[in-house]
Amino acid sequence: MSLPFDAAATEARVARFWQLSSSFGMERNAYHNYLNEIVSDRYALINGLQILRDELQFAASSPTDIKACGADMSLPSVVTTLAYTNCGDRIHQGEATKRYRDVVASRFATLSEIGELKLEAFFPAGGGTDNGATLAHVTVAHELDEQLKRRIYEGNPQSISLVAIDLKTHVGRLRENGQQVYGKTRESPWREPRAACGAIVGALTHYYPENLIHRRIRGDLGERNFQYLSNHSILTDDGIDITMAVAANIVAIRGIRNTAMALSQEMDERGLAHLTASTTVNRPSRDDLVIYLARATVFNGKVQIQSLGLDAKRYGGKLVDYAGEKRLQLRYGDWDCDNLPIEEHTYKVRESGL
Repeated sequence: MSLPFDAAATEARVARFWQLSSSFGMERNAYHNYLNEIVSDRYALINGLQILRDELQFAASSPTDIKACGADMSLPSVVTTLAYTNCGDRIHQGEATKRYRDVVASRFATLSEIGELKLEAFFPAGGGTDNGATLAHVTVAHELDEQLKRRIYEGNPQSISLVAIDLKTHVGRLRENGQQVYGKTRESPWREPRAACGAIVGALTHYYPENLIHRRIRGDLGERNFQYLSNHSILTDDGIDITMAVAANIVAIRGIRNTAMALSQEMDERGLAHLTASTTVNRPSRDDLVIYLARATVFNGKVQIQSLGLDAKRYGGKLVDYAGEKRLQLRYGDWDCDNLPIEEHTYKVRESGL
């Protein structure tokens, strides 16, 4: 029989997590964002727990000698699962195709019994999410079957499950003739410029009401933002048009909010979720950059979200000298991007009955 869940230790880790600083809205290399934002935050939430992410650790009931690999469930433990999204555009390189797996997934995704990473991977056109509720349901449902859940919950009153979700959108970037352009990139230096993200650019410049992708992006942006971004340009202090970057950001932020709220209805009392949102910046012949936009936790009746906002009119920015080039630093009203406000929502915890 399971012992009553002792939430105090996880509550303390979540509280410490929200004391950690985070920097949003700046184009940085993937390693910086993945290590200093996502990985460090995620480890803070499970520090001190035995991490269970290898299928062999669940093999104690196997009739073969492989059962020797089974983990000691009496230790305070955390089972981890990882999901991520991005637009299915083939333009991603470096950041999306390899480094995310190397830096983030290698630490938190489940390993199959033959040693391969098992990620929940979704590639909706335009990035973000096709549907936050579906993403939340699938990710939680695949993590633990009932028999395994019972073994873990009966093992230690502090054991938990961690649902990690990283949502992404993308925007192209070109720098030619001394000008920086967002919303376009090249497949290679000798190819012609083309739209990126094509789905977002298409929805804003050539909206087709029968196109389901255009309709979803319009819904993610919200009608007021859609009308504004379709008819106005958002410029940096330097006069650079960042309209498409702002649109991609809002789609990602909407995705993390919808998914976080949906997770509150999917997880039970031992479920802890950590979500992030970011925009990948595609550059010809170079590794993608990443703009970190938002982070969130869901645990024990409380959803907490820290993010740039959803009002397109409040966005601005400037180009700053960084790592030998001009990088975009976004601005949202008078908010401090190194100390964004944290909002909270409450929900009724669903009991596991175990």
